[in-house]
Amino acid sequence: MRAPKKIMVTGGCGFIGSNFVRYMLGTYPDVSVVNLDLLTYAGSLENLRDVEADPRYTFIKGDICDQAVVARAMEGADAVVHFAAESHVDRSIEGPAEFVRTNVVGTQVLLDQARKVSPMVFVQISTDEVYGSLGPVGLFTETTPLSPNSPYSASKAGADMLVMAYHHTFGLPALITRCSNNYGPYQFPEKLIPLFINNALMDIPVPLYGDGLNVRDWLHVTDHCRAIDTVMRGGRLGEVYNVGGNNEKKNIEITKIILAALGKPEGLIKPVKDRLGHDRRYAIDSGKLKAELGWEPSYGFDQGIKETIEWYRENQEWCRKVAHSG
Repeated sequence: MRAPKKIMVTGGCGFIGSNFVRYMLGTYPDVSVVNLDLLTYAGSLENLRDVEADPRYTFIKGDICDQAVVARAMEGADAVVHFAAESHVDRSIEGPAEFVRTNVVGTQVLLDQARKVSPMVFVQISTDEVYGSLGPVGLFTETTPLSPNSPYSASKAGADMLVMAYHHTFGLPALITRCSNNYGPYQFPEKLIPLFINNALMDIPVPLYGDGLNVRDWLHVTDHCRAIDTVMRGGRLGEVYNVGGNNEKKNIEITKIILAALGKPEGLIKPVKDRLGHDRRYAIDSGKLKAELGWEPSYGFDQGIKETIEWYRENQEWCRKVAHSG
């Protein structure tokens, strides 16, 4: 079992990254975290105001494509957890180049530096979207062939392959996690759940893609953070671990749940033209993670979405600040 004491996190001011930083500092009194983040539109210092004064926490503003900054941030780290990525599919369709630069080239810069530092583990945080689109039945497993359908997912698949290549060629102690759709506090308001919550609170129409029947498996971000920690400490090097929430929902179901919880009419639903190349269904099999490391999700969707809706209702000032900065 690995027990890292100094963890270098990339993209720690983003949604999942900030929740992970907070989780690690709150769970392990002897762990310190260095957070390297460029503070692009989806990353905000507002996400970590509650830990910024913790002496175990260090923030460095910088680009993962900048070798000198990466070297400074990774100095002395015994684990690297790589969240930093351009991740919004719509934005990747509008401008793929930045996704290739950040997600592929940035990962390569990090891997090169990790070879010099020799941490006990390098954890690549990936996505189920690299597997492509599922039919109406079946689940993604770690052996499902990669078949990305958007510039975003293609760039993440490329990064994953680099990570595995550095493990097999150079012996870099690496692991990959691939998760389903996350939800919970501190998610940038352009994503489906916070966008629909915020729009509904303001009685603004909620823009639902196509027929709303696209299916996603929803994973609470806290369960995801526990899974990453579990894999970082006990996962077999060179392996991929899928992380799912066991909560398959159609987008129209999510929309109606949010509106009902807020006491808003379904007349707020506004169908809009479907996204280009919109994958129909994702669903994750987390059996390997459960069998090998004993992890399973603790949040049922009913509990998780209720808490999430309340968090955004109670944190409208945060929503305004991060939306303005984006």
